[in-house]
Amino acid sequence: MPNLAGRRLSPVDVIKAQLGDSSPHKRKLRSDSATRDGSDSSVPLPMQSSPVKWKSPRRCPNDSPKINSPSKDNEKFSRGKAMTSSKLPVKKKLSDSFLDKPIWNPTDVDQLSSVKEALHVSTSPSTVVCRENERTRMLEFCQRCIELETSGSMYVCGCPGTGKSLMMEKVKEALVEWAKEAGLQPPHIVAINCTSLANTSEIFSKILGKSSLQNKSGGSISPLKTLQNNYSQKQHSNGMKMTLIIADELDYLITKDRAVLHDLFLLTTLPFSRCILIGIANAIDLAHKFLPKLQSLNCKPMVITFRPYSKDEIIVILRQRLVALPYVVFQPQALELCARRVAAASGDLRKALWVSRSAIEILEAEIRDSIDYLNLSGVDERFGTTLAKQDSTIVRVDHMALALSKAYRSPVVDTIQSLPQHQQIILCSAVKLYRRGKKHTTIGELNRSYNDVCKSTLIPPAGIVELSSMCRVLVDQGLLKLGQSREDKLRRVTLNVDEADINFALQGVRFFRNCLQC
Repeated sequence: MPNLAGRRLSPVDVIKAQLGDSSPHKRKLRSDSATRDGSDSSVPLPMQSSPVKWKSPRRCPNDSPKINSPSKDNEKFSRGKAMTSSKLPVKKKLSDSFLDKPIWNPTDVDQLSSVKEALHVSTSPSTVVCRENERTRMLEFCQRCIELETSGSMYVCGCPGTGKSLMMEKVKEALVEWAKEAGLQPPHIVAINCTSLANTSEIFSKILGKSSLQNKSGGSISPLKTLQNNYSQKQHSNGMKMTLIIADELDYLITKDRAVLHDLFLLTTLPFSRCILIGIANAIDLAHKFLPKLQSLNCKPMVITFRPYSKDEIIVILRQRLVALPYVVFQPQALELCARRVAAASGDLRKALWVSRSAIEILEAEIRDSIDYLNLSGVDERFGTTLAKQDSTIVRVDHMALALSKAYRSPVVDTIQSLPQHQQIILCSAVKLYRRGKKHTTIGELNRSYNDVCKSTLIPPAGIVELSSMCRVLVDQGLLKLGQSREDKLRRVTLNVDEADINFALQGVRFFRNCLQC
């Protein structure tokens, strides 16, 4: 396969080069024009009688080199190099895994459809990678409750796109298979998306309607009271199957008094409850808000946090989705760029999948425009079909960069990237301060952090008066907020933009990227 890191030609340039070469003979490289003894067997060269001069003493330490019989030193070097390479651990690089497959043909409708389907958010992979620890904890929790026939509650939280709902689906499947193999009765599964509820209290009627419990009193009492009665009396619980309640988007149940949320978790504390409750939400701080109250009610759930995906994890997941395809779609560097940018911004895998599909559509449009150009130029159709055989049909770094700019480009990012260097350093210093747990800072503290960053990057810092003036400029740009104080250095400073926008805007500069990663 051609070198992917070299200079690229557009599909139009490739076809023009093919059309311009009318000679039936293949163009020869300079390295092929001369044999090892300095002569060409096919083309006579002038001054054939003069000996070949070896200009580099490193290439030929002796006066009469023997090309066909290497020296002992060269043999030792080659043998040592081979031994060294054989001792190295076998670690397959990202680019190596793409070398054993042909490049795909984006003009093939079937191939294009297969690739887009593999990268679609709704496509569930056969195995979920990079979440083994979370899967084990969730599955073991449910298995323990079923084996002991006891109730329990769990709270699963994490940012959007970190695999919470997908992992729950895989845990459900594994739990049913495990129960059958262990000779136990599989639980009755009740899955509810809280966004579909008309009001928060409707969740209890949903649970009652989907479970094996019956409201024998008709409509005289509320669904919540019916559930509480069934889980409080032994005669109702005899012979009852364990019920696994999965409440997705749990943060939609938050009300002013959080009464519905508390009543839902309290179902697992009733004396004869056979209910396993798993709540899933995006809000990471939700546990800290309602856990103290639940703990006082002896109903503290087990908490599992799904962290944002890292760059390496995103690469592994994208490759896992593409590994079944018998052809290469992406340049390895393009996948790495996508993973690096998405991990730095949010770690949202859904965003990485969307950006990858967008890069494919950019390549598709580029090839379509190239074929239209050839048709307008009156070129033979056979040259249009060669586009699919060229290395230019692979999704390259430039395609991915354009897709990323469409996904993350915003006026805030443009503003930050157009700022002078010292104003960018101020924003970088503010982000570092807030990562240490500070909710706000002052100009005096910001000045110390600013001086530390300047010192680490060998950039002469500005004085505190100039820094205060630059902060006011950033306030005018809508990037910072300044409080009021008699002393300038005691004025409160807060960020007026998302930290992710600052990370994305500044990560293209090496020392900013290193500074933000510290």
